[in-house]
Order: sequence, then C-alpha cells, then structure tokens
Amino acid sequence: MQSSLNRRQWVFSALLAAHGLAWSQGSPSRAVRLVLPQPPGGAADRLARVLAERLEAKWKQSVVVENKPGGGVVVGTQAVARAPADGHVIGLLGSSLSINAVQRKDLPYEIKDLQPLARIGYYTVGLIAQASFPANDIKGLIALAKAQPPNTFSFGSNGIGTSAHVAGEMLNHMAGIELQHIPYNGAAKMYTDMGGGLIPLGFSVLGSAEAFIKAGTFKVLGVTSVQRSSLFPQVPAIAETLPGFEAVNWAGICGPAGLPREMVRKLSDDLLAVLAEPSMVKVLAEQGIEYGPQGPAEFAAFIESEVRRFSALTKPLTPRMN
Repeated sequence: MQSSLNRRQWVFSALLAAHGLAWSQGSPSRAVRLVLPQPPGGAADRLARVLAERLEAKWKQSVVVENKPGGGVVVGTQAVARAPADGHVIGLLGSSLSINAVQRKDLPYEIKDLQPLARIGYYTVGLIAQASFPANDIKGLIALAKAQPPNTFSFGSNGIGTSAHVAGEMLNHMAGIELQHIPYNGAAKMYTDMGGGLIPLGFSVLGSAEAFIKAGTFKVLGVTSVQRSSLFPQVPAIAETLPGFEAVNWAGICGPAGLPREMVRKLSDDLLAVLAEPSMVKVLAEQGIEYGPQGPAEFAAFIESEVRRFSALTKPLTPRMN
C-alpha cells in the first residue's frame, strides 16, 4: 500500500514537473481556462476576453474564458481554488475576494487556497443615475433622499458583497440616508432596469456604462475612489462631499495554491509582460481601468491589506450587508 502511494505521488510530481518544463519553455502544454466569476457582458468579461486574446498570442495556445457566476462570485472563485495546480486554470478576481473573506463565514475556500499571480489595476466605479433623476451630484442626492421617506430610492449593484454593494451601504451610512439595495447578477440587467425606469440609481464600472452615459441615458453623480479618476477627471469623487469615502474595485489574476515556484514566476512574468504592452495599457484605459500592476509577492500583500481595510471599513455596515 505504501509503495503504491509513493508511486502515485512520484507520478503526480513528475506530471507537475513536466508542466513546469512546458511553462519554462514559454507556453502551456494545452489550452488554458481563464475563469471569471461574473456573467458575460460586463466590464470584467470584456477585460477577460482581451486578456485571453493577448495571452493566446503569447502562448500559442487557446485561452478560453469560462464565465462561472453565482453565489456572489463564490462559485467561480471556488473553481479556481479547487483546480489542479498545473498552471492551466487561472481566474480573473477582484475586490469581492477581500470583501467575502471579511463578510462571509460560509465560504467553501480560504484566501490561502489561491496563488496571487498579477494585479492588473483598478476599475473606475461611479454612482450612475437615470438622466431624468432630479439630483445631479451627491450633495443633491443626499438632500433629495433626506426629504423623502426611507427607501424611496433604490440603487443597484452587481451583487451582494461586491464593492458596488459596499459603496452603496457606505453612502447610506456616511450620509445618514436610506437607499434600498437591489442586487443583480452582473451589470447588464441593472442597465436594462435603469433604462426602463425600474430603479433610478446604480453603482457601476464607468467603462461598462460609458455608452449609456455618452448617449445621455445615464449621468454620473460621483466616483467611488478617494480622488477623481485620471480617466474621468470631470466627474467629482464622492469623497469631495463625504470626506473619507472610498470603495475601490481592483482586478487581478490568481491561480490555485500549490503551483510550483517556477511556474508562478513564469505565469506572472507573462501576465505582466502582456499588461505592459502600450496597446494593452490603452485598451485598459478605454475600458475605464487604471493600470496598477503588481507581481505575486506584492499582490499577495495587497490582498491581505485589503482584507484588513475591508474589515475596518465594513464593521459599521455589517447589519446592512447581511
């Protein structure tokens, strides 16, 4: 029995070594799955498909985007955490990873089950409103909400426990108002409902909503970063009205824990090289993503710092978030 077990362990180690050799030679040995815990059509989906296209060109292997929404991004994140540690499954994750680690006790994985590979940067998130909404900025929204009964107005987000949800509850808490939260499984349905007059407000990645904004269907009341975004400098930060307000949404690539060290290095180097291409930086900006690359060690430390930050940030919001 022991001999058989040792033989199986040796075979498994040999397979990992073979995969590591393939990566060290510059490409994976077969198609790579890029798991996205979001539905098609949103900002993260657009980013995933651009990344897949660039990585395919670099690796000369198919990179397939696999949308696995559900459970407040838990379904897709779990798929990455439980994937074989052979470098052929990676995931495009974001701030919900940090938020869920703080807010949820029912997660089927831990952050230590993931291997950070490369941070990409930050989505520019804003509070958008129907064009006909009476308020044109955060100060006007607060005054309007305080003049009406609680929950008269609602805001949409791309799901419970997302950075958009946190942003809305922070706005409620810091402004002393009561906006009702309406969670969606992605932004596409939220845009439809906003356009149809079912809800007046929503927190969204501005790059994703830009076509509606340019068409005059929606307007932007403020961005959730602590300062104005360099990509949308004309839009005030919510913090200009509510000092200290900040709800950022980062994006980065992780794999399952247990990846061999050389494979982590190769994956990270390739991802960062693709991200650093001038044409890619331009594409990121066009999608409303501020370029902010980090390698594995930096990215891991950043995720830990985000968990601590969200723990402090969401403590007063816990009754609202659950």
